[in-house]
Amino acid sequence: MSANMSGSGSAPCRFAHYFVICGIDNETGLEPDALAALYLWLEADRQGRDPEAVAAGENFDQSPLKRTFKSKVLAHYPKNIECSPFDQDAVNMLCMPKGLSFRTQRDSRTPQFHSFLITREDGSRTYGFVHTYYEEVTSPQICSAMQTLHQMYQAEHNASAHNCPSSSSSSSSSSSSMDSLASSLDEVESPSSTSSSQGGRRSSGCSGEGYDSVRDTLYVSKAMCLITPMPFMHACKRFLSQVHRAVISHQPPPLPLESYIYNILYEVPLPPPGRSLKFHGVYEPVLCQRPGVGELPLADFPLSEAFQLLGVENLVQIFTCVLLEMQILLYSQDYQRLMVVAEGITTLLFPFQWQHVYVPILPASLLHFLDAPVPYLMGLQSKEGTDRSKLELPQEANLCFVDIDNHCIELPEEFPQFPNKTEFIQELSEVLLSFGLSPEGGNTSSEPAVSLQTSTLEKELKSTSLSELVDDRRNGNLGGEALDVLELLQGNPTLERLQALAKRTGVKVARLEALAAGRKALGEEGVGGRSPAEEEELRNAKLNVQLREVFAARFATMFADYESFVIQNSPDLESWLTNREQMHNFDKASFLSDQPEPYLPFLSHFIETQMFATFIDNKIMSQWEEKEPLLRVFDGRIEKARLYNVRAPSLRSSVYQKCTFLKESAQAIEQRLRKIDHTAIHPHLLDMKIGQGKYQQGFFPKLQADVLASGPTNNKWSNRTCSTQRRVDRHRPQNDHLVLDNELKEKYMQENRNLRQPKLSDLSPAVIAQTNWKFVEGLLKECKMKTKRMLVEKMGREAVELGHGEANITGLEENTLIASLCDLLERIWSHGLQVKQGKSALWSHLLHYQAREEKNEQLSESPVSNGQEKRKIESSVGLSALPVSLIQDMRHIQNMGEIKTDVGRARAWIRLSLEKKLLSQHLKQLLSNQALTKKLYKRYAFLRCEEEKEQFLFHLLSLNAVDYFCFTSVFTTIMIPYRAVIIPIKKLSNAMTTSNPWLCVSGELGDSGILQITKNVLEMTFDRQNLGKLTTVQLGHDNSGLLAKWLVDCVMVRNEITGHTYKFPCGRWLGKGVDDGSLERVLIGEFVVPSSDDDGGRGSRTPPLQRSPSQIRRISITSLTGRGSKPTTVQIQESIGEAVNNIIKHFHKPEKERGSLTVLLCGEGGLVWALEQFFHHGFRSARIFQKNVFVWDFFERTVAFVENADQIGDLQETPEPLSLNSESFCRYVNAINSMPRNIGKDGKFQLLVCLGARDRLLPQWLPLLAECSIITRMYEENALLRDKLTVSSLIAVLETLHDFPITLESSLTKSVEL
Repeated sequence: MSANMSGSGSAPCRFAHYFVICGIDNETGLEPDALAALYLWLEADRQGRDPEAVAAGENFDQSPLKRTFKSKVLAHYPKNIECSPFDQDAVNMLCMPKGLSFRTQRDSRTPQFHSFLITREDGSRTYGFVHTYYEEVTSPQICSAMQTLHQMYQAEHNASAHNCPSSSSSSSSSSSSMDSLASSLDEVESPSSTSSSQGGRRSSGCSGEGYDSVRDTLYVSKAMCLITPMPFMHACKRFLSQVHRAVISHQPPPLPLESYIYNILYEVPLPPPGRSLKFHGVYEPVLCQRPGVGELPLADFPLSEAFQLLGVENLVQIFTCVLLEMQILLYSQDYQRLMVVAEGITTLLFPFQWQHVYVPILPASLLHFLDAPVPYLMGLQSKEGTDRSKLELPQEANLCFVDIDNHCIELPEEFPQFPNKTEFIQELSEVLLSFGLSPEGGNTSSEPAVSLQTSTLEKELKSTSLSELVDDRRNGNLGGEALDVLELLQGNPTLERLQALAKRTGVKVARLEALAAGRKALGEEGVGGRSPAEEEELRNAKLNVQLREVFAARFATMFADYESFVIQNSPDLESWLTNREQMHNFDKASFLSDQPEPYLPFLSHFIETQMFATFIDNKIMSQWEEKEPLLRVFDGRIEKARLYNVRAPSLRSSVYQKCTFLKESAQAIEQRLRKIDHTAIHPHLLDMKIGQGKYQQGFFPKLQADVLASGPTNNKWSNRTCSTQRRVDRHRPQNDHLVLDNELKEKYMQENRNLRQPKLSDLSPAVIAQTNWKFVEGLLKECKMKTKRMLVEKMGREAVELGHGEANITGLEENTLIASLCDLLERIWSHGLQVKQGKSALWSHLLHYQAREEKNEQLSESPVSNGQEKRKIESSVGLSALPVSLIQDMRHIQNMGEIKTDVGRARAWIRLSLEKKLLSQHLKQLLSNQALTKKLYKRYAFLRCEEEKEQFLFHLLSLNAVDYFCFTSVFTTIMIPYRAVIIPIKKLSNAMTTSNPWLCVSGELGDSGILQITKNVLEMTFDRQNLGKLTTVQLGHDNSGLLAKWLVDCVMVRNEITGHTYKFPCGRWLGKGVDDGSLERVLIGEFVVPSSDDDGGRGSRTPPLQRSPSQIRRISITSLTGRGSKPTTVQIQESIGEAVNNIIKHFHKPEKERGSLTVLLCGEGGLVWALEQFFHHGFRSARIFQKNVFVWDFFERTVAFVENADQIGDLQETPEPLSLNSESFCRYVNAINSMPRNIGKDGKFQLLVCLGARDRLLPQWLPLLAECSIITRMYEENALLRDKLTVSSLIAVLETLHDFPITLESSLTKSVEL
């Protein structure tokens, strides 16, 4: 964007820095394009052929008229400006991105206009505006050279025609994706005559329409270019087209061309902010205006055209891709369209700025830049007739491909939508409709011509030859003097009376009438004495600013409170810069928790981008430095909105708010353009040598360099330039001091700059290798940052679950980080790719690997040895080890019918490997096949840099320190095979049972239903739709046969795809007349973390989930004869507080991230366990006649006592609430006792506590139990239940749960009739 220019004073105050002429050098003659030759050299080198032989050879494959020849900068004025050094190579390459084009009289020679930009080392930009036209070749040497080349081509073509009837593309034999890209781009040259464009290469050879120096006139392209510090596109375009008109006109221009060029270089100033300026071209005045300090920065590229080319919906989608920093490739025949769309979209990013590679026009010699494994926004020129399907791009997994000419886009997968997208598109459509434009777009002229604006003036310019247009009064093209005469005459009362008198007497003032007629014809189309072109410009400017305001208003709404979440904790700029990498600058979790739910998918991705990070950095730095211009305007907007109270008080509202600034922003521009603030000095005669640069129609004259070398010294605003420069120089040492003080920051900024803009001036193989090396370093750094962030965030969250600090990651954020890791891996696998197969480079590599392994497997007729190794899972006594197999994991993904694309499969495979803690190991195994890697990747590819590759795998290995459920939680609808094993306590004879066991497995996403297990097999597999993380297992049997008692140690269940194993400890009997008489138990799961000797990272583990209370613990509580130490009263009270706290924390998490409430109620350390300790404290001898007494027995006796007392009438004296409480308590206990399930006394106690918690009755039942006379028989004097103070504090603790809606799993509550 132009903001950094428009806001800073560092740009000199001159409108234009340089005037440049590029074309053919008659002295050096025809030279093949060195950059195209370099490209062939690189490819030959990669393929192992001799590069020198290729470089020496001629390209006979193309007709000479279609080949690229070297263009040169023929002249540029002035020679150099200190603040903006002239980069000759870059300007030459961007003025003529294809090199020189040749035409004959048969071909179309329509002039073309395009623009470009150059980003300098310090991040500032200069803009170039280029008018390309065709000039006749007068040099006999060049004509004869072209004739010779054509004869050689004909001879070669005829010889090859005998061998091969249809000549195919030059590089069809090559497997390189870059080769095919280059060849498809060179297929056909842009708009030429019908005969040559239809037949492509063959026609020029067969039809005899080549070049004959006797018969044909040869033309070559020439470019005039203005280089400016700010993007005044319309003004430069109008100035250059007038210069061109002067060159081809029958009459010489009023003044020599030097006068006009001198004027624009030295005498036309930049308009000050908030002002407009008029200066004079060769024939007409030119207007431009510059936004004020508080307005949106200057953007002169017509947004209307971008919207018409692509349609509103497509443009919003591309805009979203740019915001999420994906790779965006624009594709069009017309350079100006590429520039208009690229600049248009980056303009709409306000207040953010694109931070990555930005090359709106990618010269053919830089095609290797499409290999860049970083986010980019690039424009690629297509050729007429090129089929998109033949365009092989190095990487497409994260690519947004924009085919501008065909009005269509291809979007990446897993793509979050822009918030309020429908209403947003509706508002943009209304703005377009108010200007008479269709929101669908697609109705612009498909043929790129000089101008893409469809104004009346320019339509006529297309249809009429330019030479006639000079005198064409209907278009208002009056000569400069005539216009001045007319302006003088109009509004002069004496002359008007004289004219009226002359009319009455029949005398004609011919000259005046002719002038007036021309002006009147113009007035009919224009408004208020303005030309249609000026009206069109005003209309475009108003539309531009209104569309931009709508976008800016969206960001002002979404980020209205961003300042509240900026973390500013550095005392000064120096310390902040020093610790920049380690610091959190923005409270992302709090910000996201404050946003409306529908915004989250987009915002969670967006706040991870570089552009958002830079925006926040600028905000923090504004404490110590002057505010960055975009930030200043944006903060002003937010402040204004607050004053008007536009934003609703409720932050979480997702109600769409329309932009309220449309009218005033359009009015500001209209006022500036209607009332001109400044008029520049008119062009005038210069002190020139007579007789030089003689006018010759159709040929650009040789300008007198000495008069254009330097400007006047007495200009009032040239002094302004000097003082501005001095001011900048004064500031510079301080900034230098800060930057020098901080090597980290300097290095970081330098890396960013190097990757942002490719060096256009030096393209030697060494520079290309260096660029690729920077990419490799950048990828490694990004991998380190991403894995570190994933680890820190995840560990932070687990620390919270252990009771430390506050969580700073949400599930949504975690998912965003994993998606971003998937993107990074795709970019790494795309870097330096030789063979492009499918959209996902990673999946393509995996398929190659799979094919090789399966072939080896068939040859050896043994299992895939390289692909498999056993991995032992600790404590998985009854489960055979699941083999670790890269190939097997691929097959799991291939069997998932829900995933339709290669990119989707690659992402699923990454998620699965990450969840299994095998990502680093699998990728190491994949890359261990070096022969395959060499076959698939070029020498410079990241995957062939050994040291970086090892570090990369090490960073990924660090992710094994934490548990991810990123596969299980995302693919919720797939069928998953599970294996379950029941493990009895073997040392006891009752390991065998005659009854029929059954099982029901429940998870966060559902349950398996009742599964019958074959008697005494105790192991089964079953397929069910993904159950999510497993939470409980119901285990039971039907009590049949003689051996109906069964002592179970635990149940193990494993997800056979992810390998996640859950242990459900039991340690209890199931059977009548033993333990608590239970025939079924609900067991709580514990995640078994695999450990492995070979992987250091896998040994570290996260804390386990709560599990079912174990046998040993039960005995120490239930049976007082147990030898385990009893918990103290303080420990019991603490455990109850901890259990209640955990439930409250559960409800404070976002709904999708809460996990299982059953674990918090029934697991170890859960509410049931804690209350059981409470009720067992001081419980009298548990064995009466060798029979266990349980807490449930106390509950049953309490019920019997209450019911008995009720019949006698003892309870009539009790207070009413107590009698209500006793009624509900009796009802619940009786309902549990009367249900058909046989869950035992401890199971019944557990169910009563859960139902009491759900229905908010526990605090009401406690006084009843504490005051019932049965208590004296069953509890010691010092029991907690008999201590009134303890009971009342327990009631207060339990009442805190009343604020939360506790829901119970069906595995707990089924069959209870209440």
